Amino acid sequence: MSELLNVALPKGRLGDKVYGLFEKAGYGCPDVLDPGRRLVFESPERGVRYFFVKPSDVAIYVERGAADVGVAGKDILLEYRPDVYELLDLGLGRCRMCVCGRPGHSDSGERSLRVATKFTRITRDYYASLGRSVDLIHLNGSIELAPILGLSDVIVDIVETGATLRENGLAVLTEILPISARFIANKPSCKFKYEAVTALTRRLSDCIEEKL
Repeated sequence: MSELLNVALPKGRLGDKVYGLFEKAGYGCPDVLDPGRRLVFESPERGVRYFFVKPSDVAIYVERGAADVGVAGKDILLEYRPDVYELLDLGLGRCRMCVCGRPGHSDSGERSLRVATKFTRITRDYYASLGRSVDLIHLNGSIELAPILGLSDVIVDIVETGATLRENGLAVLTEILPISARFIANKPSCKFKYEAVTALTRRLSDCIEEKL
């Protein structure tokens, strides 16, 4: 029996959508639908072994070789820059990385702009491209509180529907870049499991094109 392809998928709603795409591509594993307390799910018939991890950890598993392939958001790839191959844009989990703040906020440029975010690298690169000096404030949660309480002038965060912003009197000021789920691969795996990785990539690509 050939060696199984290890696949790291993100936990949660996005992971469910991603697994649905893999299943449609012919890589289903019935045990995934009835997980219980299991952490790893194998389908020798399809040649895959799935495991679900925290979304921000997928790229680490793939980069370190614990997973041959996986699915991670473009935000994670830009923020942490793992040494992996980005093979496909799956078109799932679409959202935007944005600068947000109070409606009508104006940046006078007279002092460093105070920006709260958990995406410090993306934020730093964005403002550096504008030649704007910023005071970065790293936060891990409830980013929207920062401008409300005067901790920051604006925030940089992921926006899906914008409902949370509106409920807190904030708005999107500038869109930095679009975000979506990407199919990534471990570099050595692309060499040593070339046929398996290529076949999966092709099937996923075909499914995505069918939806367009």
